[in-house]
Amino acid sequence: MSASLEVEFKFRDVDLASVEKRLCELHAVPEGVREEVDLYFAHPARDFSRTDEALRIRRIGDRNWITYKGPKIDSVSKTRDEIELPLADGREAWESWKRLLERLGFRPVRQVAKRRKRFLLDWEGWAIEISLDEVADLGVFVELEIVCQHEKMAAARDALSRLAAELGLQTSERRSYLELLLQMPQ
Repeated sequence: MSASLEVEFKFRDVDLASVEKRLCELHAVPEGVREEVDLYFAHPARDFSRTDEALRIRRIGDRNWITYKGPKIDSVSKTRDEIELPLADGREAWESWKRLLERLGFRPVRQVAKRRKRFLLDWEGWAIEISLDEVADLGVFVELEIVCQHEKMAAARDALSRLAAELGLQTSERRSYLELLLQMPQ
């Protein structure tokens, strides 16, 4: 069995209310609103900004995950390999993982906090996750995502492009929230 990919498009300069209205017309299923806090780390022996990789711990309420994101694998979308594993719940577990990574030589780089309103949509036979994001210090964004096998990447990317057009999304952004925050003038 081959590994899964996260095929993703992100859009900025959006009117979240208009996108949400159109999602409702398309019968997208609301999944609720949640606050997410991601803490990204620098690797002790290689520069993730040069290799286009990322390592983070994420907290959503009381739940925690650790995530590795590989380099983007195409020039159009934010498609990349992703490994996400659940961690023990609670703030103490999150702090323990932070300490463990620091002791191994990883250095905290930046925290990304966002309010995320999620929807699920069956579109052209694909299960698509749509996130309406309000990112602290950055503004509002919409993310469209499909998880699929490598051999279906082009078809998933094409379906997301058609959905983006249907939603009136135009200004695609390939940089991660972390990259955008790090590139902001101090």
